[in-house]
Amino acid sequence: MKIKVLVNKNTTDSFLLLGFSSFPGLESLFFTTFFTIYFLILIGNNIIIIVVIWVNNTLHKPMYLFLCNLSFLEIWYITTIVPKMLEDFLSQEKHISFQGCLTQLYFFVSFMCSEFVLLAVMSYDRYLAICYPLHYPVLMNNLLCAWLSAGCWMCGFVTSMIKLSFIGRLKYCSTYKINHYFCDISPLLNVSCTDSSTAELVDFILALMVILVPLCIVVTSYIYIISTVMKIPSAQGRRKAFSTCSSHLTAVVLFYSTTLFTYARPKAMYAYNSNKLVSVLYTVIVPLLNPLIYCLRNKEINCALKKTFSH
Repeated sequence: MKIKVLVNKNTTDSFLLLGFSSFPGLESLFFTTFFTIYFLILIGNNIIIIVVIWVNNTLHKPMYLFLCNLSFLEIWYITTIVPKMLEDFLSQEKHISFQGCLTQLYFFVSFMCSEFVLLAVMSYDRYLAICYPLHYPVLMNNLLCAWLSAGCWMCGFVTSMIKLSFIGRLKYCSTYKINHYFCDISPLLNVSCTDSSTAELVDFILALMVILVPLCIVVTSYIYIISTVMKIPSAQGRRKAFSTCSSHLTAVVLFYSTTLFTYARPKAMYAYNSNKLVSVLYTVIVPLLNPLIYCLRNKEINCALKKTFSH
């Protein structure tokens, strides 16, 4: 799929990704480490979850269909970043074409925005399941689950297209070095040789909408969830209710805590060298941990895993 955006004529047709060049001599170690993590995310975690949910009819519920969607999303999310990063570890020429850079940015932003919205939808699903258990099968059925999931993807891709339509208009002159390991919003805004204030403002407004609105939904949902659970008389009942949403809450905290400050003011964050290390957290580490969190803390998935792979 080729991304078409309005692009001014630039004096450079490619960028140089500096990546982790500040750690010379460690390229082989980085390659081995990130390749292993990528393999675990791709095969060892997310694909296993998708297969287990697909083959076990008992897991064909909105909660697990949303989880399946999240796993599928994160497969593509990391695939936009890690393969190019692995290639650069083994190459002396760490260039990426201008169109390739925008394409990588488009898909990365699309998947990331989709995940923000999907996590909010999953929190709403948990709110309905815990606060309205008797009406839950009517309020949240598989058809509505499919529509909500499709809406998350649509929201992400539309938001990314709007951002790229402004970033693609910027001119990038002789400064073609990007101090990052992939084409992110902040590096491109900072290497532009034209006024990027409009693109930055648009990005900031959309970031508020895509990050803070879902975050408000998550916080509101869990306020009602906690209030409802605390009214359950038995301690065992409270633990059982909390166990159905603890995995999702952990995933939300991990993802939001590593991305919120980075994308609230993207151009300002680029000034800090630690930005690359923070980016590793939400582009690689969080997708690695999410499937583990859902598998380790969910009895139904654990039982399904044993049933699926014991034959």
